[in-house]
Formats: sequence, structure tokens, C-alpha cells
Amino acid sequence: MNTTPLKDKTHCDVLVIGAGVSGLTTAIVAAKQGLEVIVAEKAPVFGGTAAYSGGVLWIPGNHIARAAGIQDSREAALTYIRNEAGAHFDPEATEAFLDTAPEMAEFFEHETHLQFVPTLYPDYHPDREGGAQQGRSILAKPFDIRALGSDMRRLRPPLRSITFIGMMFNSSNADIKHFFNATRSLPSFLYVFKRLAAHVKELALYHRGVNVTSGNALMARLAKTAQDLNIPIHTDCPARSLIEEDGRITGAVLATLQGEIRILADRAVVLAAGGFPHDVERIRATYPHLRRGGEHLSPTPAENTGDGIRMAERLGASLSMDYPSASAWMPVSRVPYGRGQYGVFPHLLDRYKPGVIGVLRDGRRFTNESNSYHDVGQAMIDACASSKETAMWLICDQPTISKYGLGYVKPAPIPLGPMLRRGYLHKGRTLKALAQAAGIDPAGLETTVRAYNEHAAQGQDPQFRRGSTAFNRYLADPDHQPNPCVGPILHGPFYALKVMMGDLGTFDGIRTTVTGEVLDGESRPIPGLYAVGNDRASIMGGAYPAAGITLGPNMTFGYITAKHIAKIKART
Repeated sequence: MNTTPLKDKTHCDVLVIGAGVSGLTTAIVAAKQGLEVIVAEKAPVFGGTAAYSGGVLWIPGNHIARAAGIQDSREAALTYIRNEAGAHFDPEATEAFLDTAPEMAEFFEHETHLQFVPTLYPDYHPDREGGAQQGRSILAKPFDIRALGSDMRRLRPPLRSITFIGMMFNSSNADIKHFFNATRSLPSFLYVFKRLAAHVKELALYHRGVNVTSGNALMARLAKTAQDLNIPIHTDCPARSLIEEDGRITGAVLATLQGEIRILADRAVVLAAGGFPHDVERIRATYPHLRRGGEHLSPTPAENTGDGIRMAERLGASLSMDYPSASAWMPVSRVPYGRGQYGVFPHLLDRYKPGVIGVLRDGRRFTNESNSYHDVGQAMIDACASSKETAMWLICDQPTISKYGLGYVKPAPIPLGPMLRRGYLHKGRTLKALAQAAGIDPAGLETTVRAYNEHAAQGQDPQFRRGSTAFNRYLADPDHQPNPCVGPILHGPFYALKVMMGDLGTFDGIRTTVTGEVLDGESRPIPGLYAVGNDRASIMGGAYPAAGITLGPNMTFGYITAKHIAKIKART
């Protein structure tokens, strides 16, 4: 893609601030409508939070599901969103999403390099009215990023903490199952061996994996499309302020390596800067666990500091900051890599496995550990309401950690020693010894495990009903019966891992029209200014109904916004 250094007062039709999924979606659709687009990205890499993600899009009524014969209805999806969003349900935006999302997905498959595959993900609350057992979540196909040429170096690499020597796992249960079974199944061993061999070769040749999956594949495919359309993506190019002339936003001031310059947009400036997960002041005001003095670790890109929201706010934009959950909560742990380096591990899989439970400092369980990350995160926040610290400890025994791993700790035969020595993982010959090592109440932990084990051998969890929904079971162990989510904790030594609160991106944000026009304090559009992605308030009202409810709507509304901008008469 053309990245010739920008000059002061360069004109374009549309200036997009941010090169994540919503920014590139908007840019691509606008360019397909014949508009000249410039993308400015704060980070030295493009891809945003989506490049770290599982790459799943929630698209009710999508063509992939229809082709597979999966029955669904628009009315069911509408009912589900209404039930999930509750008092914050936005009928106009939801109707637009449901009407346009399938069209958007087909457009990208037919008109760009983006290709999709189905997933078997159920909605997170599939038994709620309108919920689906499968079909609404789709995934970008893997991609060989050598197609990007030299720009492959500017694609944000996957989150280090969830890779193995830099190798990504596909966001499908089938792919992950092979890695868990590699030491017990010859087909799984061969599958893993082939993938590792190919990855090691890629590292030797390119210093990173080139056959990417999940969110990295999604963003690489969008970047390849932008490249073909000659859409310049200028990295290391943060926006400092918006330019206003006669009550209209006409451009932005960007900080480049050559100094500050003005880019003038004849039709629109689109804010796509990724929300505010690293805006310390704003998250302290909006996150309940921070208000009471707790800690928060976000695995989202460090550059997502709320720049777009602040620039809009300075011009009188109205913010929606009253959702029940300000962000998509994610239980995380701090990973000590050594030499003073730390990472953030999102607990996406281990909580679902049989033989793993989560307890508070007093040693008691507090929720169904196999619920979605957002639900478990919200339960952590609620359970720790009277405490400064918001944390839980994942507990398991030796056979369980050997089979599944725990957090950043990989299954056998990968050794546990380094993470034990660095204090990431705690170990005890008995439950009492483990509790003392981890700072948990010993009597409380012993009582909890004893009560849990009474029913776990029969696959039952009368206290929290783990395994009672299709989603609980989806990421568990289907080979463990009678309940893939429930197994006893019996054989020492025992292990504990401390988990804190994190997020996958913010839900609160700028108030807009359905087409993305930024609204002022009197609900009037600010001419020339638009917001998409996590800069814009989520249509889910602070709820997290299913896998892909961020990326699906973000791409859909980026598509809607670009189509709207294309109909605007140019200012010059």
C-alpha cells in the first residue's frame, strides 16, 4: 500500500483515524464507493485490538449458516438482543444491524480478500429466549501474510501470552483439542507436529509466523484489500486534534515523524481509535473495581488511550457512559516472562475444563466458572464488592494441570518449574499447604473442595450447574463424561493461579446516529464527524451475548457509515 509521507494540507475525501477492524472496514467500503481515503494509525503497526482477538464475528442470518442449513430468524435474534440489552436496548440501531450485517458479510466475501468459515459457537446464553445453539458466529479463514509483502512487518503480531513460541491457535474447538490431546492421540500428535514444524520454519525465514489465524487473519485480509485499493495506512501517525471550520469538522492535525501536519477531509473524519481501555483517568472513573482501589490489566493494545473520544468530547460530543458494564470484562493473569518483562494472559479456555474451579480469597466458589469471560468477570466484580481487591484463584490438581495446563502454563510435557519459581503458579502438597502458599483461607478452601468433590465424580455441580448449557460445554472437554465441565480435585500436589480483572475493549463511548454521525449534547449531529468501532457506544448496551458481538457490529456499522458518507456532497 502506498505510504508516501504525508504533506501538510493534503486533501482526501475521508480521513479515518485508526487502523483496526472498524477503521479498515470503513476505509475499504468508502474506497469501493469511489472515495479517496487516508488512514492514520497511532501505533507503529496496524490491526488494532482485532489483531489480538479470536477474529469471530456475530452475524445473525449470515450466508455461511444458511448454506449449512442452520435455521435461524431475524425475529429470534432481535428478541435475544432485546433480552440481553435490557433497559439499554436501542431498537433503531439493532434493526439496522440485523438488516445490514448479512449483506455486509456477503459484500466482503465477494468484493475483498476476506473469507469466512463457520464456527460451532453457541450464543453465550443459548437457553435465553431468542438464543441460538450455533450458526451466528463466523470466523475469518487463515491467511498467509506473505501476500502483504513488506507490509507483513507492520501487521500487529498476535498477543504473545496466548501463543506457543509465537504460534497462533485457531479459534475453533477442533484445532485446540488437538493440542490438548497431542500426548494421548497419534492423529493429534501428528497434527501438532506438522503445525510446529511449519511454524519453526517460518520463524527461521521470516522471524514470525506467516500462516496466521483468528483476528490476525481477519486484519491481514482487510489490509491486503486496502493494499489492492491503494488505501494508504500511515502508522506512527497519531491524531492530535480535529480541525473545525464554520461549525464543520474538516480534518485533523496528525503528528508524523516529520512534525505536525494537517490533513483536510472534504467529506468526513471518522474516529476509529479503539475506545478507552488504557485511558487511566476514565477507567478509574467508570470501572467499579478501580473505584474501590483494585487493579486492572488490559490485554488490548497500549495505544488505545481514548484519543478519539477525547477529541470528540472537546468539540462538544455527547458520551454514553452509563452502561451496566463499561467494558467487555475478561479475567486475566499477569505473566512474568523474566528479565523484568510481563504480559497479560486472558483466561479464555482453562476455566471450562473439568477439575478446575475458581475461588475467592476466603476459599469459596462464587460462580459457574464455565460461563463466558464477561459473565465470570462481572461475577468477580460483584463478589468482591466489599473488598479493595477484585481477584480469584483457579485451583486444580496434578492430573488436571498435566492434561490441560493452567493459564499461561502449558500442559505436560512442558515443565512447570519456571512459572513456579517466578511466582505465577503456586503449589502445595496438600490443599492446606497450597492455600497458605497462595494467600487463600485454608479452611475455606478445604471445605469448598470437599463439597465440590462430593458431586463432581458424578459430573454434577448442584451449586452452580456447570455444564448445563451448550456454551458451558463448547470449550470444555467432550471426552470427559458424564459432564465435560466437571471433574473432581483429588490427587496432589495441588496448584493455584491468581486471576485479576481485565477487558477486551470498552462498551461505553460516543453517542452517534445509526449511520455514525457524532452527536452533540443536544443530540444534533456534528457535521463532518463520525465514530465507528469501540469509539462508538456499543449497541449491546453493556451486555455480552455471544462470541463476536464486538467485531460483527463494528464491521457492520463501519459498512453503514461508509455507505452514508459516500452519499454526502463533497465540501469542495
